[in-house]
Amino acid sequence: MERTAIRLGGVELSSSVMNASGPHSAEKEELLELAAHHRGAIVFKSCNQAGLDKPDNLKNRGVAHFVSVAGELNPRGKAIIGSVVGESDDEIVKVAKTLDGAGVKIIELNFADDFVQNAVAPYASLDRLKGLVARVRGEVQAKLALKLPSKLSIEPQAVVAMLLAAQVQIVLCANDLPKDLQVDLKRGIASGADRGLSQVNTFARATKGSLDIVAVGGINTGRDAYIAHLTGAKAVQVGSALIREGAGALARIDSELGQLLSDNGHASVNDIIGKLTFAG
Repeated sequence: MERTAIRLGGVELSSSVMNASGPHSAEKEELLELAAHHRGAIVFKSCNQAGLDKPDNLKNRGVAHFVSVAGELNPRGKAIIGSVVGESDDEIVKVAKTLDGAGVKIIELNFADDFVQNAVAPYASLDRLKGLVARVRGEVQAKLALKLPSKLSIEPQAVVAMLLAAQVQIVLCANDLPKDLQVDLKRGIASGADRGLSQVNTFARATKGSLDIVAVGGINTGRDAYIAHLTGAKAVQVGSALIREGAGALARIDSELGQLLSDNGHASVNDIIGKLTFAG
């Protein structure tokens, strides 16, 4: 087994490192290149039913395009994560069902994007979020992941309880660590007093292992990934490095993470997930 292999929401993945659902993940050629360069999961760009020309961050050819790509990747044994947006509850459910039927292993509900928040207000209240997630859960068999906005007005404990009741296995959180944070990787100790360091870390504390957390943002090196894992992330998504370097960024970060695990005496990334302690 590879040193960075994990189970995310019960799905076996060969690496905890994956692309984010934006850069280098919209066109067939881009996705096939990612699959060729990296053994981990492939995340499709967030899509709706018919496709979008704007906003730029959600520009996509529609769900049928991604179904076609899934048809090429599934026979290769690649784990696929589909990402869903929409302008109505019905559209979100329909896109999720379509991706589910295409054999996608995990469906990411991208409710964090402003486009979705302005259209359907999924985070207007806990009841609103619960109702929309429950509709999707009732229609699909794939594992579900919910992407949180960086600023969330609902209490983390309430969100966690709702997700567990709705049989959602994964939550995507902002990896918004303090820029001046110092971490001793060998001992897994962070500077300062015990505190919530990021949205990832806050939800890791709230879930106590009951949900798998994916860290989004700020992953440019293996060290960044290592620290995100220490704070509670089961997996990490890479965006900016893909824009700068192309598909090879994923393999580089995965290799750097594996080397750091080896250097610090760990046989598996699972040895460090959520194991961060504090100096003060």
